[in-house]
Amino acid sequence: MKVKVLTIFPELFPGFLGASLTGKALEQGLWSCEAVNIRDYAFDKHGSVDDTPCGGGAGMIMRPDVLGAALDANYKGGRLLNMSPRGKPLTQDLVKELSREEELTIICSRFEGIDQRVLDEYRAEDISIGDYILTGGEQAAQIMLDAIIRLLPGVLGNSASMSDESFEQILLEHPQYTRPAEWRGKNVPEVLLSGHHKNIAAWRLEQAKAVTEQNRPDLWKKYLDSKRV
Repeated sequence: MKVKVLTIFPELFPGFLGASLTGKALEQGLWSCEAVNIRDYAFDKHGSVDDTPCGGGAGMIMRPDVLGAALDANYKGGRLLNMSPRGKPLTQDLVKELSREEELTIICSRFEGIDQRVLDEYRAEDISIGDYILTGGEQAAQIMLDAIIRLLPGVLGNSASMSDESFEQILLEHPQYTRPAEWRGKNVPEVLLSGHHKNIAAWRLEQAKAVTEQNRPDLWKKYLDSKRV
C-alpha cells in the first residue's frame, strides 16, 4: 500500500508507525509513506497556508489555492481522505475496506478546518476517529493508518488472533490472562487452565457479552439485534 500524507508538519511521519509491527512492515516494503509539506505550495515567502474565515469567526481556515496546488501536484487518484471531527466514524469495517486500497492520500487539516471548496472539488471523504477535538489531523491519520496497516497481508503473524479482537464479532474482546497463575492473591480463572477448549470458548463468549453490555451499550444492542435476524 502506498500512503501519501499532506501536512504542514511532515516531520511527524511516520512517527510511531515507524516502530513495532508497522515499522517492520515499512522496512519490508509492505507499505510506504510519503509526507508532503503543504507549505511548499504557498504563494508567499512566509509559507502561508491559512486565512481568516469568510463571514467572521474565530480561528483560521486552510486556503483552497494552496491546498489545491498541493493536491494537483500529488494526488493522482484513488481514495482521498480528510481527517476531520465532523467526518464519518472510523469503524473496523471501514478499516477493512481501506486496507484493500492500493493507494491512500490523506489530508491532515489544521486550524479551524479546510475551505469547503477544496473538499468538494476533489471529493475528499471526511473521516473521524472519535467525538473529540485534536490539535491537528496528523495524530488522527496515524491512528487510522495503524489500524489499516496491521490488516495488510504479512503484517500480523497470527491471523487467528485478529478474528478474536474487539469489534471483529461485534462484541468487545474478553478478558485475557497469562502466567503466573496466582498474582497478589488473584488467580487466573480455573476454566482457562482446564484445557477444555469448549468450556473455555463458552466462558470467553460470556465474558465478552458482559464487557460489551457494561462498556458499550450501543454495541450490545447491535449484537442483540443481530441475533434476532
